Amino acid sequence: MLRSVVYISVFFVTLSPGLPDSNSDMVKFLREYLSVRYAKKSFDQFIYVAAKKQVLYVIEENNIEAQYSISTARKGLGNSEGSFQTPTGLHQIVEKIGADVEIFGIIKQKVPTGEMVSPILDKKATNQDLITTRILHLSGMEKGLNKGEGVDSYKRGIFIHGTHEEGLIGTPASKGCIRMKNTEVIDLFERVEVGTFVVILNN
Repeated sequence: MLRSVVYISVFFVTLSPGLPDSNSDMVKFLREYLSVRYAKKSFDQFIYVAAKKQVLYVIEENNIEAQYSISTARKGLGNSEGSFQTPTGLHQIVEKIGADVEIFGIIKQKVPTGEMVSPILDKKATNQDLITTRILHLSGMEKGLNKGEGVDSYKRGIFIHGTHEEGLIGTPASKGCIRMKNTEVIDLFERVEVGTFVVILNN
């Protein structure tokens, strides 16, 4: 009798709501969360940054249209200015920069320099935080969390962008931004528009 009770308990823990175990469950869970937390906004297409998984998803309707390995901040998640952490919460793409930049082209202060860099495929840091190929500049949508004095994601310069440290993709390695492989940030750049919502969560 005791053995049966143990089995039933394990079954319910495994399938309990809030612990999605497939992509379809994840999308359903996300949509329910967004509809409650941001009830006045429409999420036909949006980007979901899953920080623990180090994965970025493009979700349209009820489908995952694309997913990419990424690198969020080496110092974890946090919204304070000067923290070098990746901010959480709801954001929006407010600028797309670099449409004509060649792959591995360097961008500084949102201006292409004309310089090129070779990707580093080894899992090692170079102590350079180069921004390459494309930029999606994010603005926070939640006052006091990622918008406003001391926590403003736009003023912090939080981007989704290409990096020359491609070998570190899949592990936390940035200084706050969301890094991507260069071919993949081009693909993402073409898929989304200014105004697309980006939700960053610690899974």
